[in-house]
Amino acid sequence: MTPALNKPLPDFEAIATGGVKFTPQAFIGQTVVLYFYPKDHTPGCTTEAMQFRDTHKEFVKAGAVVFGVSRDNLTSHDKFKENLDLPFELIADTEEKLCHMFGVVKNKIMYGKKVKGIERSTFLIGPDGVLREEWRGIKVAGHVEDVLKAVQGQKREAA
Repeated sequence: MTPALNKPLPDFEAIATGGVKFTPQAFIGQTVVLYFYPKDHTPGCTTEAMQFRDTHKEFVKAGAVVFGVSRDNLTSHDKFKENLDLPFELIADTEEKLCHMFGVVKNKIMYGKKVKGIERSTFLIGPDGVLREEWRGIKVAGHVEDVLKAVQGQKREAA
């Protein structure tokens, strides 16, 4: 079942770095930012991860928890996290269950060949477990600031 705006997330479970088991119910009461990216250790994904890292304190202050999601395995995620000193966990979606659930698997053309890739996308889940906002096919520049503003808006609405 694909998550829909202003509807509760369907039930699922995912494994993240740090031994964290992610389920929507585990984070009720907190705003969750799930950002999907194509691949660890690549230029755009590294830039995006560093931008989330550099604004992480602001996300926490606004009551949010951030998770990165890609098809890479936990070993790759652990190295990526360590290399960039990321203060948030990364979900290993090696079987593409979350990627398909959120509809971020897209056909892309790479070097003239059709390949299945991940469309850079971010989803904002409210403290009530409801999908509040989504950004699809985004460009890295300025995106993290947009997400932070939306998270801070969630906090103001809840107050």
